[in-house]
Amino acid sequence: MIENLNILITEIYKVFLLLIPILTAIAMIVWLDRRVWAFVQKRRGPNVVGPFGLFQSLADALKYIFKEIIIPASANKIIFILAPIVTMTLALISWAVIPFSEEIVLANINVGILYLFAVSSLGVYGIIMGGWASNSKYPFLGAIRSAAQMVSYEVSIGVIIINVLLCVGSLNLTDIVLAQENLWFIVPLFPMFVIFFISALAETNRPPFDLPEAEAELVAGYQTEYSGMMYAMFWLGEYANILLMCSMGSILFLGGWLSPIDLYPFTLVPAPLWLILKILLLFILFALVKAIVPRYRYDQLMKLGWKIFLPLSLTWVVLTASYLFYFNLLPVN
Repeated sequence: MIENLNILITEIYKVFLLLIPILTAIAMIVWLDRRVWAFVQKRRGPNVVGPFGLFQSLADALKYIFKEIIIPASANKIIFILAPIVTMTLALISWAVIPFSEEIVLANINVGILYLFAVSSLGVYGIIMGGWASNSKYPFLGAIRSAAQMVSYEVSIGVIIINVLLCVGSLNLTDIVLAQENLWFIVPLFPMFVIFFISALAETNRPPFDLPEAEAELVAGYQTEYSGMMYAMFWLGEYANILLMCSMGSILFLGGWLSPIDLYPFTLVPAPLWLILKILLLFILFALVKAIVPRYRYDQLMKLGWKIFLPLSLTWVVLTASYLFYFNLLPVN
């Protein structure tokens, strides 16, 4: 009994040890997001609250905490409240299988990539619940858009991941990183990396694919009727998903925690720091796209996903499998 209790306490401690840095990182990347937009558009960005505006995210969080939560009279109250909780919870539990080094991972399961794909696929339910429960046409239309968009681009992401799995022969995320010790997969699979990056923008509702929350036509989309901490939970879930996609891109294509150069002084940098730097690099690219690229129309979004990305990724799977088979390079596990 005591031994089981100790194991439970240890696991809870590990969970908090993972969640607290992630929640802190979300606050910091919001600041970084705004600074990148400001830099591109020649604006100042956050620069008043704290040094360089670093405490602006904290000030916004406090504002959300003290703002009144208003639930529309005609809304389905239970589902309305559950929607942001589901969104944030699914975004955070995905991090359980992300390896920051060969030893630092909360759950090093053999089907880590399937776990990630399954949990990220469920993320759309929170948005659909919020849009439907609001009992308003703008949130509902935003929720329907999000469902179609996320399903469309998950197909492409799934096919892209197959390319990586063909090269590794394992669904374990640690094995995927270790398979890139000699050559990062971004080199042989560069077109797939580009498609993965663009699909990740659509999957996380980031510009130029932020149609589920397009303020020009849907007020604020599925979030229109939300306020206070319930709105902030949607916001936290969205940024946690963005960081998750950046970490997936780093693990699948950029060698995860592996150093880019196996020479002194690069080898002195701790393994987790390399992964964090790669995540930051991809996130800065996410922010640059938002600042530069205009929003797509919905028909353009669907055409890109189904008529361009899906055929390209399927063709690349055939080419990858053929190359590995012809040169007898298929992994044997």
